[in-house]
Amino acid sequence: MADAAHDIQMRQIVAGLSEGVILIEPDQTIAYANAAAVMMHGVADVGDLGATVSEYRANFTLHYRNHREIGPLQHPLDRVLAGEEFRDVVVELAPTRDPTHRWMHRIRSLVTTDADGTPSGLALVMQDVSERYQAEARFERMFNANPAPAIICRIADLRFVRVNHGFLDLTGYHRDDVLGRSFCEIDLLRDAERRELAIRHLHAGHTIPQMEAQLATPCGRGRYVIVAGHAIEMPGPGGVERCMLFTFADLEDRRKAEKALRHSEERFAKAFELSPVPSALMSADSLEITSVNQAFVTSFGHAPETVASRSLADLSLWVDLTEQRRFSRDLKRLGSIRAFEAGLQDRNGAEIDCLVSAERVSINGETCVLCVLQDITARKRSERELITAIEAVMADASWFSHGVIDKLAALRHPPRSGHPAGRVENLTIRERDMLTRICQGATDQEIGAELKLSPNTVRNHVAGLYRKLGVNRRSAVVVWAQERGIGQNPTGRR
Repeated sequence: MADAAHDIQMRQIVAGLSEGVILIEPDQTIAYANAAAVMMHGVADVGDLGATVSEYRANFTLHYRNHREIGPLQHPLDRVLAGEEFRDVVVELAPTRDPTHRWMHRIRSLVTTDADGTPSGLALVMQDVSERYQAEARFERMFNANPAPAIICRIADLRFVRVNHGFLDLTGYHRDDVLGRSFCEIDLLRDAERRELAIRHLHAGHTIPQMEAQLATPCGRGRYVIVAGHAIEMPGPGGVERCMLFTFADLEDRRKAEKALRHSEERFAKAFELSPVPSALMSADSLEITSVNQAFVTSFGHAPETVASRSLADLSLWVDLTEQRRFSRDLKRLGSIRAFEAGLQDRNGAEIDCLVSAERVSINGETCVLCVLQDITARKRSERELITAIEAVMADASWFSHGVIDKLAALRHPPRSGHPAGRVENLTIRERDMLTRICQGATDQEIGAELKLSPNTVRNHVAGLYRKLGVNRRSAVVVWAQERGIGQNPTGRR
């Protein structure tokens, strides 16, 4: 009775512990497990762990943290049964039925003996450290995958304990050449502008501010970088260790980029000023003009000093304010515009047909909009004259092919940017049938009855016709067809 009472008391004590505890009998049966241990195994009750040590081994796969394969005699429960005392052993546990679920447990054994020294109480005590190891694994993946050069130095002995590919690529070192070596052997702060301050902060574990330095390389030639240090804590064999995370920016590449940028901006300035096409630079936010080239001054008559800090709208360049609003809206939405056809006017009110293009560019580190105004007045005049001449001939020229009429219609009504023009030859036979009968005033039901098609089939063909012609109603189809001389008879020809 005393043993039974003692056993009940023991279980009550174990049940209240935050650590997981599994009690094992010397005959290898699992006598009890508290709620924490059950939860750490992802099961509902004690019975799901297994009635015996053998069943437990079958239900759960355990690997030591170094993922070394373990045999039956090395299993933690077997070590408990053997009376071995151990602590701070980390294992990875996964249910055999669902190995995708994994936990990290720090375990220790608890063995009590009777007066004769025979083991009388055997227990496996565990803590769930999954979150910590997951965080460490995420850090390792991020650190190794980060393209920015980085290296970690342990503050206690100033030895390097981590290095990523970015640092190896920057310096030319191999990983084995770096890990375990000391700060004195690979000087990260050689010729630093504030070296003494950086060294003091390194020993004290304080943040090292950004500074220029010359990083030692295997070939002996220093590489100019910007270096900074950030104090962090990392797990080590003896617990948490204070370390310094050094990060680097390749100053040589930046200097080359800055030099190339200066040359690029100089070339842009020369090309902008000498371009025969009227051009203007505007601020990205307000679209206010910051500069114009000589071609702009010549074409529109506005002197450079009169256009500064004014927009194209302020200069009253737009003939149609609706076009101006659409241009501004599309530019803000898309970021760039190509060949926007618009009517503009010069300072004296003379109209100029233009193709307006705009693109965001970076000038002296600021985002601007480069606007180019291509004068197409002569081309538009030639097109109008050509249309007038063709229409005069077509007054009695029913022999013109649909291909010619298509081109003429496209000249009359150019398609919107990004919307290809509909062409007769692009239509299927059924879509041509729909086109002809819509022009004759037939309804969908009448078309279906005449062509022996179901209402759904007729609607699908009509929708395909709308899509190819770029219209959304029957009246627009009729107008499109009339411009091309279609729909006068069932064949679709005049």
